[in-house]
Amino acid sequence: MEILQQILAKKLLKIKAVKLQPANPFTWASGWKSPIYCDNRKTLSYPSLRNFIKLELARTIIENFENVTDIAGVATGAIAQGAMVAEELNLPFVYIRSTPKDHGLENLIEGDLKPGSKVVIIEDLISTGGSSLKAVEAVRNAGCDVIGMVAIFTYGFSIAENQFKDAKVKLITLCNYDAVLDEALRTDYIDEADIKTLQEWRKDPAHWNPK
Repeated sequence: MEILQQILAKKLLKIKAVKLQPANPFTWASGWKSPIYCDNRKTLSYPSLRNFIKLELARTIIENFENVTDIAGVATGAIAQGAMVAEELNLPFVYIRSTPKDHGLENLIEGDLKPGSKVVIIEDLISTGGSSLKAVEAVRNAGCDVIGMVAIFTYGFSIAENQFKDAKVKLITLCNYDAVLDEALRTDYIDEADIKTLQEWRKDPAHWNPK
C-alpha cells in the first residue's frame, strides 16, 4: 500500500510541480544553484490534486493538533491552500505577509487574529525555514500560540530541521525530497547516476557547484 509521501510525490511529478534537472540546474532567488525546483502553486490549477492536498492538510491538522482555533497561511504560496483548509475545518483564516504592508494599516497579518488564539500555520514549501519561522514569530508577537506548522513539501535540509527545533515548532509535511527522488527513479524520470548529484546537493546547497 502506497504511503502519502509516495502518492503525493507521484502527483507532483506528473504535473511537473517538482522538476528535477541535475544536468541543467535552476538558479533560486537566493542565488543558489539547484538540481530541483518545486512550485506548489501549480497544484492550484488541478482541481482533483488541489482538493487532495486540502483534505490531507486538514486531516493532518485534525490528527496532530488539538484545540486549534485559527488557520494561518504564509504569503503568497500558502494563502489559497490555507484558506481552503480553514474552510474545510470551519475555522477563521488569516495570512501572514513577508513584510508589513507599506500603506494603509501597514499590517503584517491580514485578517482578524485575536490574542490567545491557538494557530496552525500552513506553508507550501520548506527550504531553509527562515521565512516560515518569520511567520511564526509574527503570530507569536500578536499574542498567539503557534501549536504547529503543516507544509506540502520539504527539502529536508538539516538547517531547517535545527531551526524548527530551536524555535520549538512542530512541523509536519505531506511530501519530502526523499520521496520525490524515490518516485522519480522508480518511474525513470531520472537515472540512477543522477541520485548521487541530487544527494550531494542537499548536503550543502549553498556551496554546491554543478560543475
